[in-house]
Amino acid sequence: MSGIIKHMKRNKAFTLLELIIVIIIVGILAVLGLTQYTNQLESMRAGEAKNNLGAMRKLAYEYYLKNGTLATFTDTDAGIGTGGLPVSCSSGYYFRYYTGPAGPTYVELKATRCSSGGKTPQHTVYILDALVRPASGVTDYYCWPTGGSGFDGPYTSWPTCN
Repeated sequence: MSGIIKHMKRNKAFTLLELIIVIIIVGILAVLGLTQYTNQLESMRAGEAKNNLGAMRKLAYEYYLKNGTLATFTDTDAGIGTGGLPVSCSSGYYFRYYTGPAGPTYVELKATRCSSGGKTPQHTVYILDALVRPASGVTDYYCWPTGGSGFDGPYTSWPTCN
């Protein structure tokens, strides 16, 4: 018995196998944490675009009430361009904004995720789209990859794009 106690007192260090197992477990936890962190960052960036599209939507409603049509609604009317939201990808913004097709009673407001200048998204580059129809009081929200196929919508609230 005294031999076992002497042996246990002598070996107080970790074995190489134990250290490797701990390193593997810490690595797995780090990868999971980093994945969740990047997902949260992308959600926050999409939130910024959703807020900006919401402001553009309000401007479209005001324009419709004032002019009775959205056929002549432009980027400038939506607050895009000089001093407003960016037309092209620029520092400080992760999306570029523009208006899509417009008719007398509808307009598309779009935000496309930038993928240059160190702003590469963690997921597929996507477009957030709000189809505003003030006459009926309805706004449909869409989300699809910039490849153009497989759009995801319509929704009555913002979809999750990533």
